[in-house]
This record gives sequence, structure tokens and C-alpha cells, in this order.
Amino acid sequence: MPVPVYYLDARSRNARTSSVAKIRTLLAKLAEAAPDAVRKDDLCAVKIHFGELGNDAYISPVFARAAADAALARGAKPFFTDTNTLYSGSRSNAIDHLNTAIAHGFVPEVCGAPVVIADGLKGDDWREVAFPPEAAAASRLKSAKIAGGVLAADSMIVLSHVKGHEMAGFGGAIKNLAMGCAPFIGKREQHCVKFQVNLERCVSCGQCASVCPTGAATLAKVEGSKATIDQEACIGCGECMTVCAPKAIGMDWDVGIEEFTEKMTEYALGAVLGKRAAQGRPGRLWFVSVVQKVVPLCDCVPWNDAPVVPDLGFLASTDPVAIDQAAFDLVKAAPVWPGSVLDGKAGPGDDKFTAMHPETRSELQMAHGEKIGLGSRDYRLVRL
Repeated sequence: MPVPVYYLDARSRNARTSSVAKIRTLLAKLAEAAPDAVRKDDLCAVKIHFGELGNDAYISPVFARAAADAALARGAKPFFTDTNTLYSGSRSNAIDHLNTAIAHGFVPEVCGAPVVIADGLKGDDWREVAFPPEAAAASRLKSAKIAGGVLAADSMIVLSHVKGHEMAGFGGAIKNLAMGCAPFIGKREQHCVKFQVNLERCVSCGQCASVCPTGAATLAKVEGSKATIDQEACIGCGECMTVCAPKAIGMDWDVGIEEFTEKMTEYALGAVLGKRAAQGRPGRLWFVSVVQKVVPLCDCVPWNDAPVVPDLGFLASTDPVAIDQAAFDLVKAAPVWPGSVLDGKAGPGDDKFTAMHPETRSELQMAHGEKIGLGSRDYRLVRL
């Protein structure tokens, strides 16, 4: 039976149809569809991406408050959460991460709940979650390392911003769960790719060396020297690729991208299983996706390009695979935004995510997710 995915478009005609009102309507629908997901006295994690400093495409804390209010209305105790990043930046430890969240408006006075960094001060608060035999048989991994704060929560509302991603191609609920619920060691297990320098394109600017968290990317202090990446020291975070203006850094797509995508999806399963195991039953999660500001890259980069399609609205479901497939299909059907990176390169009916990142395997997330029991690609879009 198709999984219902509830949808409200981006149009607003009065106060009752504002963007915040739409999210509240969708959350109320989820409360009807899965009333036992968020319960009285639950410590309810609201999983969100706070955005890297310099980025403004992340979900607004004004939008996010609707999730906190929905949990409070059910007698739960909500908190906003994410895990520290693998790469260097404004969220690589809990102190910097909290300060970034505050700078972006994630304070109780705005978003309605406190912020807790789920994997602790330095990313070492985590536990192993074993996959059930049927999932393990279809997976590359047999378990996932999930942040302690995610596992300890009684329930979770997953707020995802739909956008492109330089390695995953498509970023939605699956990526939000996978990378966002994993500590450093779990992120490294997913990032099974390595990066290399095209010496002909390298302009010796040194930006890659300045952001590399392990010192794998270096630039000798000799005039005319080119950047190099130590393959043994590289942890595959991809930060060097995002800052390389001449696009001299890339990965060996032939050997890494499929494994990365499947491992990432398996980590999403680990986050969901951990939540189910906490209560010994399924269904302790709600998913809401914001299909607005669909930008080419993840909210992890300290900037954002113009959106590639018009704002399309909001989705809600109890299934992470179904909601991602619905978001993917909405963006695919949409026209391209004039002046964006896809202007003149794609149109309605084209896979926008592959057009932006042609070496990635966006839909493999949903296909593999269905294969390992994360959810179903068979959905029914319910327009409210």
C-alpha cells in the first residue's frame, strides 16, 4: 500500500496559509496519522541542521518553532539537535556548534526549545546500533555508530531542508538522519571516498590546506608548488572540494560514490532503528521536509548559491524514504529558476540533482533504503 506523504504548496493567501501555518498543519496531520509517536513526558529530539556560518539557506528557526510547539502540545520536552562536523568549520565541536546555532537564531526565545549537541563536546558520545539480520544481509555495514543524544531521546521529529549535495547528489531526510545522527567516527565510516588534485587546474591558492581537518591537503612553501592530498591521511570529508575555486580537486567517482551512498543510507537506518529500539516499537518519528531554497550544495558550506527551482512547499510523512522520493519528484517536475546554475541546462522533468552533480547517484539513497527496510518508495502524495 502506498505510504501517504502530505503536501502543502508554497503559495500563501492569508494568515491561515502562511509558511509557519503550513508546517503546523502538517505536524497536526502527523499527530493524527501517528498519535503515539510523540508522547507526554518524552524527551523529544528535533533533528535539524543549524547551517554553517555564512550560509542562509538552512531552515529558519521561526519555521522550526512549529515542531517544538507540536511536541510541547503533546506534553513532550523538545530539544533541537545535530552532531558535530567531520570537517573544520563553525560546527566541529559543541562550543562552536552552539555558538553557530545561537548566531542563526536557534535560541529558546525564537525556536521554543534549547539546543543539545547530540554527540557531546568533542564528538565522542555515541553507541553502536546493530542491524537486524534481514537488513544486515542486504547492507555493506552490519551496524552504525549513532550519537548518544539521539539514542537517548524518546522520540524524534526530523526537519530536513531539501537541497543538492556535492557527494550525495540529493540531500533530504535520509542524509539528515545519516550524517546528522553520526559522531566523527560514524561520519568517517560513511565517507569512504578519497580526493585528488588535478595539477593542471591547481592555482596554488592553498585554500584546501587551510580547511583540511587532518592536514592531508598541503601546499609546499615553494613558489609554483601545487597542492597535494595524502591518501592515507584523507578522511574523505570533501571540505577541500567545496572551497576549490578552480575545481582542481575531485574524487575517484568510479570507486567511491556507490559505496558512500549506500553506507550513508545504512546509517540512516541505524538512526531509525536506535529510536525504535529505545521504546521497543516502531513509529516514534515524524518527518517534515522544507522544499524551499533548493540550492546546489549542502547547508554545510559557508555560503549558498541561488536556488535552482522555485519554492515548492512542504512535505510530511512517517517514512523517510517516501518523503525523500516525493521531494525528489517534486523538484524533478519543477521548472528551473532563471539565473541559477541550471539555467539553460535543465527543465521540467529533468533530474535536477544529477544535472548539478553528474557523478552522483541521488536515487540510490531511496532504492537502497527500500532494499534494507528503511522505508518505501511507493508513496501517495496527499495534497492538503
